[in-house]
Formats: sequence, C-alpha cells, structure tokens
Amino acid sequence: MKFLGNVLATIIGIFVFFMLFFFGILIIGAIFGGESEGITVKSNSVIELNLEDIKNDYAGKFKDPWVTIFSDGKNIGLTDIISAIEEAKTDDDIKGISILNDESQLGMAQSKALRDALEDFKKSGKFVMAYANSYSQKEYYLNSVAKPIYLNPVGDMDFKGLSSEIMFFKDFQEKSGIKMEVIRHGKYKSAVEPFLENKMSDANREQTSALLNSIWNSVVTEISKSRNISVAKLNEIANGLLARTPEMAKKEGLVDVIAYEDAYHNAIRNLLKVAKDEDYNKVNLLDYTKKVVTTSKNTDADDKIAIIYAQGEIHSGEGDVDVIGEGSMRRSLQEARKDKNVKAIVLRINSPGGNALTSDLIWREVELTKKVKPIVVSMGNYAASGGYYIACNANKIFAENNTITGSIGVFGILPNFSQLTTKIGVHVEQVKTHENAANYSPFVPLDEKLRAVTLEEIEHIYKTFVTHVAEGRKMTFAQVDAIAQGRVWAGSEAVKIGLVDKIGGLNDAIQEAAILAKTKNYATQNYPEYEKNINDLLANLPFAKSKESFIKEEIGEENYKIMQEVKRLQSQKGVQAMMPFEINIK
Repeated sequence: MKFLGNVLATIIGIFVFFMLFFFGILIIGAIFGGESEGITVKSNSVIELNLEDIKNDYAGKFKDPWVTIFSDGKNIGLTDIISAIEEAKTDDDIKGISILNDESQLGMAQSKALRDALEDFKKSGKFVMAYANSYSQKEYYLNSVAKPIYLNPVGDMDFKGLSSEIMFFKDFQEKSGIKMEVIRHGKYKSAVEPFLENKMSDANREQTSALLNSIWNSVVTEISKSRNISVAKLNEIANGLLARTPEMAKKEGLVDVIAYEDAYHNAIRNLLKVAKDEDYNKVNLLDYTKKVVTTSKNTDADDKIAIIYAQGEIHSGEGDVDVIGEGSMRRSLQEARKDKNVKAIVLRINSPGGNALTSDLIWREVELTKKVKPIVVSMGNYAASGGYYIACNANKIFAENNTITGSIGVFGILPNFSQLTTKIGVHVEQVKTHENAANYSPFVPLDEKLRAVTLEEIEHIYKTFVTHVAEGRKMTFAQVDAIAQGRVWAGSEAVKIGLVDKIGGLNDAIQEAAILAKTKNYATQNYPEYEKNINDLLANLPFAKSKESFIKEEIGEENYKIMQEVKRLQSQKGVQAMMPFEINIK
C-alpha cells in the first residue's frame, strides 16, 4: 500500500509540475510576448482593414492586470480603430487603406461611424480601395466608401432591401402544453407577441415596416453620395435584383472593376510604384491600432472628458464588456463625478435593454451625477427600452440616423408547464400557511390574483419609466405615453418626436460635452474599469474556450446562436425593459 501511495504521490507531483510549467509559459508569454512583437510600420505602407474580431466600441479595462493580459480581443475596440484611422491620415508612412474581403460583427450605427472615419481619411488625398469575393448588403454599405471597388468575376452582390421574419408559437404552446404566461404594458411591446398570436399584429407590422424603411433610407442615402447614384435608382436596383451578378453590378455602377484578387494587388502596386514581382508593404489594421494606442501622447491638458461605455444587455451584478451591470456603471459614474479634472461625461450606449431594476439604479446614478457636471449620451446601434431608460435624463442625446431607440415599455414572461405535466401524468400540490405564501410555480396554473399583482408591478414600472422620460426630455406624461407603448424608433425619427436631440456620432457627443463644460483643451478617459477575479481570468484562457468552439463545430453557427438565445431568455429575471426583437442586417 505504501508503494502504491508513493507512486500516486509521484504521479500527482508530476501532474502539478506540468500544470505549473504550462501556466508559467502562458504568463511569461503574455507578459513579454507584446515586446517581442514590436510593430514597425515601413514607409510606403498600406493598412489592410479586417474587423472580423471587433464587435464592441470599447474593449474594456480591468482592475486586475492579469485579467487584462488574458482578456479577449487584444484590448482593441472600434473607438480605438477609428482613432488609428485618424492617426493614419497624417502618418507619412501610410499611403492608403485596403478593405479586403472584410467581414465584421459591427452593427449599422458602428458601420456608419467607421464609414465616416474612412471618408475623413480620404480627405488627406490617400486612397481607400476595396475587394471582395462577394458583398452582403452590410459589407457593401461599408465598402461603398472606397474607390475603386473590385468584385471577383464569379462573385455576387446582395442588394435587395431589408426584410424581417418572426416566428409565432401560440399553436405550439397549446399542442405541447408548454406555455409562456405574458404580462405586458404597451401595444407595441412585440417581444412577447409570438407567444400570444399566430400572426403579426397591425401595430407590430406598422413599427417594423417603419423601422426597416428608416434604416434602409439611411443606408442608400450614404451609398448614393459615395457612388453618385440617385436614391431612386438604388431602390430600382434593389427591387429588380439588378446587381446580382458582377457584370450587372458594374453596369449599374455599384462596383468599378471585375477582377481577381491578384489584379487588385497589382493595382495597389501601381499606386505605390512597386514592381509587379515585388511585395508591397502592408500592416494589419489591428496591429497598427495597437501601435497607436500603446504610443504615449504628450498632452498638457488637465481637463478630461470621461467616456463611459454601456454595451450589451442590462443585468444585475458587476457587468463586463458584453453586459451592462449596475456595479461597474454606478462605480464609473461616481468616480467621474468625484474626479475634479473630469469636466463632463459622455455616456456611450449600445444596448437593447434588459432588467428594469438595474436600469433604474443606473438612471438614478446619472441623475445624481448630472447635478454635478454635464452628461451627454451617444447612442450606438441600439439604445432601446432599458437602454433608453438610462439615457433619458442626460443633458443632451445624440444618435445616428440608423440607431434603434425608444421601445419605452415593460413586460414579464412566466414559463408554465402545468398543461404538459398534466398530459404526462405528473401532478403538483401546494401547502401554505397564508393565501399568498407560495412563490410562482411553473407546474401550477397561473393564479389570477398573482397575474393581477404582477400586472400591477408592470404598470408601476411603466409609469415610472414614462415619468423619467417626461422629466428628462421636458415633455408631459401624455406626450411620452403617445410615442411610448413599447414602440421602436429609428434615430432619424426619434429626433422628430423629441426622444433625441441631434443626429451625430461619438465625436459629436464629445464636442458637445466640451461645450457644456466650457473647456477647449481636454483629454478623454475611458470607463468602466471592471472588477474581475481569478475565475474570470481562467475562463479566458485558450483551453477554457474549447467547449464553445466544440459546440459550434458540432451543431453549426446558426444553431449555436439559437441555443445562446434560449439561454439568454432563461437568464432573464424580474420585469424586463427590453427591445422587442433583434435586428441583424446582412
């Protein structure tokens, strides 16, 4: 037995040694790897734009440096990318930007911000060129800023307008015995409509049609300016699918050259005056951005504008780069409020909403901070429902034309399996000391008294929501109620009805904040700084991600997204102030 014990101890010791060795290599590589990968930009270089790994405006900062080392995305966000493009304008080593088969996870408002940065870059006299084997509508929207635009001879272009498809589950619930008990306020709160009906309501169809048309109009207006094609002609092309082949796309003026990628690179060599048999100097945009953000900048500005990023769904807790939590948000507002050098705050929101209580806690912190220094909101792809809740009391609100906002309404969903359990022979009994002692059970039919109590809570939150909006936007309760009811608005329409002050991006919001703070010489400082522990660090290590990768490979990307959506719905607790649907433009 002693021999076996010694053998076991030796095996465990070897295992521990290799684990420590493995972690040591990872840590040493993380610490010193960045130094060994020093990025040098050669003269006569071209930036290659590839945003496949970028999805957030802000990549995040962490109080624990180890979490920062192992954090995903190389600590690069879209705002860093845009700053790097601005830097490239005056960088003598950079001669142009190549958009090569770019596929991004960016939303429409983010794509607009990036597009504006590329337009501004072109003013320096440097080129922006694009090549793709095929163009989706979102990709073409971004690439249309380039001149010339190349398309593969056997490629295709998707340019046909926007559509929306919604599944309805009323009959499925009745047949399966799995029912979603819905309690809501707002005739437009169509997040729950699929559980109540078998077809789209007139109110939902109205708002969805208006929203899609607003987004499409903002897209074709930008393309029209870049390609010198009228909006009417672009709509004609979309209606008739007149750009579906490379030849048709060129005939209609959507692309300039039909050629293979080698011809595209030869065209860049000609611009750079590089021989055809030589490689031209290229630098990846992420690498160039990393170089820019890690290069210290001399500034004599004492004044600061704080930029607080709120991105993702709203949940209770600390939050992170993908989730808005009251912990990090309230702490950031408090820190910026107490910092005497911070003269104003820009709250950058990219959220479809979420937990109503958390939204109200953040709203309260904004209200307290606004009494000390001005707050300007900059809306990204979404600032809807709970996302609008935390924005409504700012001094000024900016949005892009294609920002999705509004959705002022609340709802609750209670899954109920009582019909299913009865069908399969499972029965539930409750014993209680008082009439209302039992919590809600999904295995017992929803009691009408509990429904009434829950509806009362929904109505109370809705009235609170509308009151906050009315006070923040200097409107009456009735005026807000008329444009609320859960209806979703595009930014271009939100300006007209008073939910937004001005159309503009993050830079416009920063400039407005500086004006309100009466400062001209200032630097910006990003928040939040997230509090993460060792468990969060380990979750970001490469081997910890293998489960996600494995599931994606086994069931496919689309099925994985469906699985994630089911998990997201299961995680929603309490009353929700959530946008009624997800817009994914391709």
